[in-house]
Amino acid sequence: MRSHVVLFGDSITEQSFKPNGWGSALANTYTRKVDVVVRGYGGYKSRWALFLLQTLLVGYTNPPVAVTIFFGANDAALLGRTSERQHVPVEEYKENLRKIVHHFKELSPAMLVVIIIPPPIDEEGRNEYARELSERTNEVTGVYAKQCIELAKELGVYSINLWSKMQETEGWQKKFLSSQVLRNCTFFYGDGLHLTAEGNAIVHEEVVRVFSEGGLDATQLASDYPHHSEIDPKNLEKSFQERSCTAGKNSKTT
Repeated sequence: MRSHVVLFGDSITEQSFKPNGWGSALANTYTRKVDVVVRGYGGYKSRWALFLLQTLLVGYTNPPVAVTIFFGANDAALLGRTSERQHVPVEEYKENLRKIVHHFKELSPAMLVVIIIPPPIDEEGRNEYARELSERTNEVTGVYAKQCIELAKELGVYSINLWSKMQETEGWQKKFLSSQVLRNCTFFYGDGLHLTAEGNAIVHEEVVRVFSEGGLDATQLASDYPHHSEIDPKNLEKSFQERSCTAGKNSKTT
């Protein structure tokens, strides 16, 4: 069975296979080399994610070679506002992530585990979406982001700090996070929380970078079957028996 990686998270992961999504881009990067399995659950917080772990990979006989853990956008919802049912105290959030990391490491100590820090919040866009005072703030999300970073260091796993990286770019609010805009007399609805195409591109770029640093460099992985140009039509059995896979950096394209 071909190796696989698992994307585990909330709606930002669930939506990652939409057009221009970071998950679909990742699948394209690793096509014919590693399967990308999406396990994203819209609206979920880290507390609820713990109840998924035992059945998350039913049907897979081997553990994934890598996993991304991407929770926190919902955990950081504020008490006393419309999304308070999603709130998780920051101390518990950190411990929930610790349990999730430990679960995957118990499946395979060699597994590449990557914690993705939740992105920042475009509060103006969020207010427009909610039509009232936002139930998320960038400042509070930053507190949760800090716990992610600290935990990754404690556990010795990789992390991707989206909260900081996105804010390095001027105009990040509208560039990377969806918002309500009017185009040709039609409203396109966003919420200041989920990602634009540019935001998805940042996530894809960062995941590929960290995967490569962790030993899962797509350009160095062999394809699972020989390239069509390497198949000898007069000796098919030998062509496929030898599985003359070429390292990705040397492989040919159609």
